[in-house]
Amino acid sequence: MRLNTSNRLLHLSGILFISLLLGACANTDSGPVIEDIQPEKELYASAVVKLEGGDYRLAIEDLEAMEARYPYGRYSKQAQLELIYAYYRLNQPAAAKASATRFIRLYPDHEHVDYAYYLKGLTAFEENKGAFDQYLGIDKAKKDSSAARDSFDDFSTLLLRFPNSEYAADARIRMVYLRNLLAEHEIHVANHYISINAWLAAANRAKYVVENYQLTPSVELALGIMVKAYTKLGLLDNANNAQQVLEANFGDNNASSEDPKQQEQPAVQTWLNRLTFNLFD
Repeated sequence: MRLNTSNRLLHLSGILFISLLLGACANTDSGPVIEDIQPEKELYASAVVKLEGGDYRLAIEDLEAMEARYPYGRYSKQAQLELIYAYYRLNQPAAAKASATRFIRLYPDHEHVDYAYYLKGLTAFEENKGAFDQYLGIDKAKKDSSAARDSFDDFSTLLLRFPNSEYAADARIRMVYLRNLLAEHEIHVANHYISINAWLAAANRAKYVVENYQLTPSVELALGIMVKAYTKLGLLDNANNAQQVLEANFGDNNASSEDPKQQEQPAVQTWLNRLTFNLFD
């Protein structure tokens, strides 16, 4: 039996209502969920609690969320500094240095920009150091020196711009260590040149140490290399001058008579030096 027009419309209306009702229920169960955005202050407080508890990975998630949601918020700049620290502690040096560089570029006059310089230098310092180098017998002077140079430059900028910073004293101690290390690296390279009879290259490396790393223990070794290299090159005046400087500063029993292979052997280290990574050697 066919329905008449009025009944058919009424029937269709009923079906449409039921369909809409079912659709609404379906959307409630499976539709998109609007994220509950956490207020900036609460998000920052959560990140700080995680930082203090040593949970750096979760702290980074909160701090990165703050950067995305509140780029100009009240806690934005402080959160960026905290993020540098969290990256550093989680051993993510590339992210830490990139974040520090960005903060320094955006806020060069910020009251805590010295902290960004310090963390940037400290990150490079840890990269150069290596967690187990001392215990595995790895001579850091023989490694790539780029991280040590970057760290030295960052600490140097910190001291130049903020000599009274609370981080200046620690940066200064680390710079002494890095300067000695960079000088040792040049000696290692000079000794390599000696081993392949590249006397001019060896002399130039040694001369660079004398001119740029004065007052480091490597100066004596550098002068000894200069004496040997200049003698091999037939530059006797240069060799005599280096010998005179060597004797005047280090006495008759000096590095000019030592085997270069023995010169580059590191001194026996105490456990204190190992634990402090030679900072007080």
